Amino acid sequence: MPRIALVTCRPGPDVAEDRDLPGLVSALREAGAEASAEVWDDGDVDWGAFDLAVIRSTWDYSWRSAEFTAWAERCAAVTRLANPADVVRWNTDKRYLGDLAAAGVPVVDTRYLAPGDTVVLPDTHEYVVKPTSGAGARFAARYTPAEHDTAVRHVRRMHDEGFTAMVQPYVRSIDTAGERAVQFFGGSLLHAGRKGAVLAPGTPYDQRKVAHPGLTAWTPTAAELDVAERALAAVPGAPELLYARVDLVDGEDGRPRVMELELVEPNLFLWLHPESVPRVVKHLLSAAAR
Repeated sequence: MPRIALVTCRPGPDVAEDRDLPGLVSALREAGAEASAEVWDDGDVDWGAFDLAVIRSTWDYSWRSAEFTAWAERCAAVTRLANPADVVRWNTDKRYLGDLAAAGVPVVDTRYLAPGDTVVLPDTHEYVVKPTSGAGARFAARYTPAEHDTAVRHVRRMHDEGFTAMVQPYVRSIDTAGERAVQFFGGSLLHAGRKGAVLAPGTPYDQRKVAHPGLTAWTPTAAELDVAERALAAVPGAPELLYARVDLVDGEDGRPRVMELELVEPNLFLWLHPESVPRVVKHLLSAAAR
């Protein structure tokens, strides 16, 4: 009987509920696995007792990324970790967008402001400021040029806490076409969804946001699949990925661009796509048996 840990985090006021977790644990048990949800920073967990540890909803990692990546490496040393620890380390820092761009993948234009850098912000268009280590739109906000001083305070707050800020043009197509999340599991397309805009004008960066507003099922276009597959192919080292989510938006030219590449703890939205659960279970059992 394979032993599978679905890795999550402790509940808290700033942590979203993982709606998929109870059902996935049950489905794995029904399929013959010994499955359980385990908290990544619980020092009493014996990760070596599992055949497979699958990072699912460690949604508090972004403010503790060094601690989290160190855990991933320790866990991977004693069991099979999905996704692999080197992928986790690369993908927890959104400067990976620069790596994708260098590989020719169309991404949203991004600049980075590390602590100590001079804070220069756009003065001709609306833009978004967020940390390179973030999840669920934490510490993210959109600004107009008239809100320059507020945006500078936002960046300096991140710098004071040791975070690098990223600055992107606000992609206006999100307001009409939304953002598409294309999900892969076991190396093939699983399903996709579309959500509305997360960042409303005037919303403070430290206010909690609804991370996936108006989420609905979506059938990805050929162009979206092409960009998503190119992004996955550009991951350094061509690692074997058990799961992946590619978040896409339309650029000014109407063509899809990568907003984020989620390889650590992407929400799979299985509650929206219950037909995908058997495929996920099959791939998890196969990975645990290796």
